[in-house]
Amino acid sequence: MAKETRSFAVIGLGAFGTAVATELARFGNQVIGVDLDERRVAQMASSLSSAVILDTTDEAALREAGIDQYDVALIAIGRDIQASILTTMNLKLLGIGTIWVKASNKTHHRILSKLGADRVILPEQEMGRHIAQMLNNPMVQDYVSLGNGFSVVNIVIPERLSGTEIGALGIGRTHDLRLLGLMRGTEYRAASAPGFRLETDDKLILLGKRAELRRFGDTL
Repeated sequence: MAKETRSFAVIGLGAFGTAVATELARFGNQVIGVDLDERRVAQMASSLSSAVILDTTDEAALREAGIDQYDVALIAIGRDIQASILTTMNLKLLGIGTIWVKASNKTHHRILSKLGADRVILPEQEMGRHIAQMLNNPMVQDYVSLGNGFSVVNIVIPERLSGTEIGALGIGRTHDLRLLGLMRGTEYRAASAPGFRLETDDKLILLGKRAELRRFGDTL
């Protein structure tokens, strides 16, 4: 069955908005890029389904451009907090199903949350936490925070544990973690049998509370 694609409106084509829009388009989605800057719009015109110059603080202009027909909107407007807030209000009025907004600071974050944005992003803080997790434990290759203290992490198996049975790591017993699987190169393995033997550079995919994940990483 073919993957179902969705349509996305990315409003604000600075570095952050451009990166998100380009990746969404690369995944095969319909993506419209919107910005007031003619140069930015021109640069993205060939990479996206469409790109338009538009004042998104004008509800009528958004409707005329057909933005109300898109499934998801990302508001990635940079430092113009007023424009970001007005755009969020307009998209809510248009009935966009899912609205994500980039915030400039915590006050902006609180305002956007009260306006009903589905998710408010502070990119610098989120990336800072992401990098800190990986710097804190070199075996953590990547992680995703799920909220409420839970995360999913990729932890690399060091050479000294090559040949060790996965059951010996105490996942689910000594450590209150759930093993979601394992990546060996580009191949996924369920690795559910206790006798499954690990190899150097295998990547464990683990779900658990951050403190417990850190404790497990320290044992490796």
